[in-house]
Amino acid sequence: MEETGSWIVFNGFEPRIAALCAVTLFLLCVSALVSGAETSFFSLSHNDVNRLKASRSASAGAVLRLLTDVDMLLATILVVNNLVNVCIVILTSGIIDSLFTFLRFEFLFKTVLVTFLLLLFGEILPKVLAQTVPVGFASAVARPLLALRRIFYPLSYALVHASSRISEKAAHRSEISLDELADAVDMTQSSCREEHVMLSGIVSFVNTEVQEIMKPRVDMTALDIKDDYETVKRTIIESGFSRIPVYEEDMDNIRGTLYVKDLLPYINNDRDFAWQQLIRKPFFVPEHKKINDLLADFQTNKIHMAVVVDEYGSTLGLVSLEDIIEEIVGEISDESDNDECFYTRLDARSYLFEGKTHLGDFERILELGEDAFADVRGEAETLAGLMLELKRDFPRKGDVFTAHDIRFTVQETEGHRIDKIRVDLL
Repeated sequence: MEETGSWIVFNGFEPRIAALCAVTLFLLCVSALVSGAETSFFSLSHNDVNRLKASRSASAGAVLRLLTDVDMLLATILVVNNLVNVCIVILTSGIIDSLFTFLRFEFLFKTVLVTFLLLLFGEILPKVLAQTVPVGFASAVARPLLALRRIFYPLSYALVHASSRISEKAAHRSEISLDELADAVDMTQSSCREEHVMLSGIVSFVNTEVQEIMKPRVDMTALDIKDDYETVKRTIIESGFSRIPVYEEDMDNIRGTLYVKDLLPYINNDRDFAWQQLIRKPFFVPEHKKINDLLADFQTNKIHMAVVVDEYGSTLGLVSLEDIIEEIVGEISDESDNDECFYTRLDARSYLFEGKTHLGDFERILELGEDAFADVRGEAETLAGLMLELKRDFPRKGDVFTAHDIRFTVQETEGHRIDKIRVDLL
C-alpha cells in the first residue's frame, strides 16, 4: 500500500483490474454509439431519407427499418443507454475502490470522475459527431441497433405502451381556454400578416356574434314585393347581388329572398311578369347568435344568406356566408367589388372614409395595431360608431375629434347618420 496524499492511499494494481477497465472502456464505447445514434437518427432530413431509399446497401436498409417505428427505436436507445451507464458507474466505482483507499472526499472524487467520463465520451463527443454526419453515423450503428431492438424488445415495448397510455391521458385532460389561445396567437411573431389575421379570426370565430359582421339595415338592398319586373331587373343590375331580400310595406316585414338565378329562364318577360312567385322562404336569425352556429345552420339548410332580427322581430340587417368566411380569411373581393371603395386617399397623411367603414378595416388601412381604439371605442364597430362614442351624442357636420394622434372631421351627414369622415394623421 502506497500513500499518495493526505486523503488517498494507492493500493496497487491487480491483473483483474485490467479486465474491469477493458469492460468499462467497451461499455463506454457502446454508450457513445447509442447516444450518437439518438442524435443521428432524429437529425435525418427528408432528403437524407430519400437518399437512403435510393441506396441499396444493407446499412441503408437497416436505417429505414428502424425508422418505420421511431417510438420503439427511441425506447431501445434509452433502455440500452441507461443500462450501459449504470454498469459503467458500478464498474468504475469498483475499479476505484480496488485501486485506492480514501480517507475523505471519496464520494466527490467518484462523482466528478464518472460524470466527466460519461458526459464527455458518452454524450457530448458522439452527439457532436453524429450531428455533423448524421447519415454516416446512423448507417454505422443501424445493424447493431437492430440486434439490440430484438434483445430488448419486451422491455422497450412495455415502455412504449406505458408512455402512450400516459400521453393519451395527459392529452385528454389538458385543456386550453380560448383566451389563452388568443394570447398565444398575439405573442406569435409571423412574417406574414395575413397568417396572423387568419389565426386571430379562427380563435375569435366562436365568440363572434352575428350583429358584429352583418350588413346594417340602412345599407341593405331590398325589393318591394309590389315592384314591377323592370324595377326588379334594374335593381339587380345596379346592386350586382345574386340574392336580394323582398319585403312588403316596410323592411320589418321580410317576405322572402329572390335568387337571381331563378329569374334567368324569364329574363325576356315583360314588366307584368309575376316574379313574386319565385321568391324563396326567408331565413331569420337573432342578432346575438354565434357565427359558428350560423355557419352550421347554413350548411344544414343549404342557404347562403339570413335576415338578422332583434328581440322585437324588427329587421336589423343581413348576413351572408361570405361575411362569415371573411371573419377568418379576411376581406374577399370579386370582380363586382370596387377595391377599398370605402375610402379615398387625399394625400400622404389624409384620408376620406365612409362612416360605415369597419374599425378593423380602418386600422388595417392606416397600419395601426389591432384594437388600437379599444380604450375609446366602447361598443362601436364602425368609424361612425366611434364618432358617437367620442362625442357621446350625435355628431354634426364639421365636428372634430382627436384620438391616438389622429384627427377625425365629420364631413357629411344625413339626418343622424354620418356618411363621410375626414381622417388626418398628426
